[in-house]
Amino acid sequence: MGGQELKKAKKHICVGLLAHVDAGKTTLSEGMLYLCGSIRRLGRVDKRDTFLDTYGQERERGITIFSKQALLETGDTEITLLDTPGHVDFSAEMERTLQVMDGAVLVISGSDGVQAHTLTLWRLLKHYQIPVFLFVNKMDQPDTDKAAIMANLREQLSEYCVDFSEKEAASSKEKFYENIAVCEEDALNEFLETGEIGKRTIQRLTGERKIFPCFFGSALKLFGVEELLRGLDVYTHEKEYPQEFGARVFKISRDEQGNRLTHMKIMGGSLKAKETLTGVCRIGAENGKWEEKVNQIRIYSGEKFQTAAEVSAGGICAVTGLTKTRAGDGLGFCKEPVYPELSPVLCYGIVLPEGCDAAAMLPKLRQIEEEEPQLHIVWDGNNREIKAQVMGQVQIEVYRKLIQERFGVCVDFGEGNIVYKETIADTVEGVGHFEPLRHYAEVHLLMEPGEPGSGICTGTDCSEDELDLNWQRLILSHIEEKEHVGVLMGAPITDMKITLKAGRAHQKHTEGGDFRQAVYRALRQGLMQAKSVLLEPYYEYKLEVPERSVGRAMNDLDKMQSSFTLEQDDQGMSILRGTGPMALLQGYQAEVASYTRGQGRLYCSMKGYYPCHNTEEVLEAADYDPLRDVDNPAGSVFCAHGAGFLVEWDQVPEYMHLESCLKSRREAPNKAGELWEDGITGDRYLEDVEGAGGSAGNGGMYARGRKEDKISKAAHIGQEEIDEILSRTFHANKKGNRAETKAGWKRSRERTGDFSLPPQTRVYKAAPRREEYLLVDGYNVIFAWEELKDLAEKSLDGARGKLLDLLCNYQAVRGCSLIAVFDAYRLAGHPTEVLDYHNIHVVYTKEAETADQYIEKFAHENSQKYDVTVATSDGLEQIIIIGEGCKLISSRELKEEMERSARKTLQDFKNSHPEEKNSFERALPPQAKEEMEQFRQMATSDPKKHI
Repeated sequence: MGGQELKKAKKHICVGLLAHVDAGKTTLSEGMLYLCGSIRRLGRVDKRDTFLDTYGQERERGITIFSKQALLETGDTEITLLDTPGHVDFSAEMERTLQVMDGAVLVISGSDGVQAHTLTLWRLLKHYQIPVFLFVNKMDQPDTDKAAIMANLREQLSEYCVDFSEKEAASSKEKFYENIAVCEEDALNEFLETGEIGKRTIQRLTGERKIFPCFFGSALKLFGVEELLRGLDVYTHEKEYPQEFGARVFKISRDEQGNRLTHMKIMGGSLKAKETLTGVCRIGAENGKWEEKVNQIRIYSGEKFQTAAEVSAGGICAVTGLTKTRAGDGLGFCKEPVYPELSPVLCYGIVLPEGCDAAAMLPKLRQIEEEEPQLHIVWDGNNREIKAQVMGQVQIEVYRKLIQERFGVCVDFGEGNIVYKETIADTVEGVGHFEPLRHYAEVHLLMEPGEPGSGICTGTDCSEDELDLNWQRLILSHIEEKEHVGVLMGAPITDMKITLKAGRAHQKHTEGGDFRQAVYRALRQGLMQAKSVLLEPYYEYKLEVPERSVGRAMNDLDKMQSSFTLEQDDQGMSILRGTGPMALLQGYQAEVASYTRGQGRLYCSMKGYYPCHNTEEVLEAADYDPLRDVDNPAGSVFCAHGAGFLVEWDQVPEYMHLESCLKSRREAPNKAGELWEDGITGDRYLEDVEGAGGSAGNGGMYARGRKEDKISKAAHIGQEEIDEILSRTFHANKKGNRAETKAGWKRSRERTGDFSLPPQTRVYKAAPRREEYLLVDGYNVIFAWEELKDLAEKSLDGARGKLLDLLCNYQAVRGCSLIAVFDAYRLAGHPTEVLDYHNIHVVYTKEAETADQYIEKFAHENSQKYDVTVATSDGLEQIIIIGEGCKLISSRELKEEMERSARKTLQDFKNSHPEEKNSFERALPPQAKEEMEQFRQMATSDPKKHI
């Protein structure tokens, strides 16, 4: 090369900064950037001019709220520095950043030592298996003792914390190598042979989390920062990445112009601008898949960025053009999403100002939820309010101001409630079956109690001969795709091991959605059987009080049902450590400051979820009935006579087609028509009963390997139907079997001398009844009905709510799938939004799409598959609907039909329950009484006045 040396390529690593709040993390990042030449002057938190804290509230409060990145070079290493929030309220933002770190620097205050939140960070770093360097800050303060701090680190964090500052001193070098050698046998052998340990060995031990290098200094005075940078350069190694493309999304944000940014780390291959990416959307996408183009690639450093044409593996970038991504998503070969360990423990109702429409505000709050998924923005249809889950009061204040800045709406947060969870205390088998006409899926799940804090662990113990691997993977994905709720108060379930033990699909009729229904029902059915336990969040606390106040403190902790241990320090303070319910410990800090005259301090961090201390009181307040939760059914759907029928959860095991994984099915006969004989074994196979039974039904089962088949006659299945079903089995439909059957008939005729033809039976099959859909043009109906039109002039939201209530009553009578469509096309950026309102669906159209366009599109795509009826009085829309082959009723005809149905239903009830009328209405809750009164008014109104 002409005598010139080839320039050695620098290694690249992603390093995150983590700390308890006020440990000096932001000051350390300033020092690192300054010493590496990335910034020209040092910023200070108290002067509100730091490089990475760019958001106004961050500078105002002096804390990091959103994770940021910066680029720096030290030695032969390029570092992407990721600064994360230290305040406990923004722990979710910090945890999302852990997913893309190659290493972490954990900052600890030398004066405070290991604090409660530090232990939480350490646990998360262990969970994500991230190598850790420790930097003990504020060592310039007079109350710091290096030896005592090292002892505290080894006691609280790991015995393999090694002081790397000893390596610089010749007198301590041997002790330094000894501390490393005891961490591993190979390192010990190397030390005994050579008297030292090589750089590559230290790199490997650090990368495998077998040692944790510790550095000491003062970030404010730039003392010890250079040693930390040198350690990151020397004792880290670059990861090896595959050639295949893969990426991990860890953050969603928006720039000053409102462009949506997807922050990701390239985990393999490379990403180019204008490249098309595909992925699976976990929230509301068609078929669960999306395909979008990357418009621009940005490399951020602070609030500034540079565009790039390509990013290689190991790089972190932000891209524009993607709208379906979520934090934790994987792209390319990184298919599996990452779910967070930390979760909010408080739930608040969002109070909107007067005149603000909740339907218009909800999609705006969804934008905030994209950036902070742990907010869990939901619409509470029962209380008609938007709810959010948050970590604490500081987060509430930040997001209240953020909503006002971004959308110009001043919202408030109502009274907070504890976020409870549920688990089980015994092992059960949950079974689910979904078999309406031409659909089939069956699932058996073994549900076992898990370790506290383990979350939902899934696995499979099912043979691929019984159920294909692709179906097994689909079942596991359905378990993980949503937050399933328990049966005590409808709280999310956790700390449970769920194993797929058995399942069955039909070769022709099974679709992906069938297994989703079967899985949901199996989980719910198992929860109904199990001994459920209500869990609440617990704090791990450290309480420091003067000796004179220790009696009061112990008495308070005992009342708050908190465990504690007592110890004394050298300064006359009593230290109590333990755990207790967050509901009782929350707010105790103010009381401690009062009775200790400001000398006491309480440190709390989340310990996890443990059994609730006042279960009966909480359940009584919740007033939850699992059988009335229509969104989470526990029963299963079976098929007979070509139609599906519902079986309640406690009877489902007797109808299942597969045997129980916990006990033999011989103990109970199959009510679907199967009776097993003692001593007879064999596999049961699903038969294709297309035609007579629609999809594979309960009557389409038989046992192979038996000398004699005994089929018990069910009350609703006659012998002729059974013969017809058996004659139409899967094997009978095969071409070879038909040939064998004809040959058998021929041999039989020759043997018996009977040459008459076998009996021929022709069965008339009626056309299958298609599922009914009724689409209602919401605003067209509102302004066509006088009473709703008058109400809309005062409150459009009130008119919409009243219409939806009336449609819910009508749907319960008619039994069709009812969809009410409302225009939202004037709301900038509004996506198509589908909500469940009791027993109907409500659609708010996307930007630039009217309700007419949505209905016409639905009619065009589904008129051949379903029986579609549209309720509207719009003349042009009526012509288009009729042209698509759909049924049509006007808004006036819809009202008349609803009134006729209401009168008939009310009269039928009076005729069949004349003596129960008063007692029935007295037993109704207030909301139901109000709906009954509306129902009665409609039933008794004069239809002529509406014509």
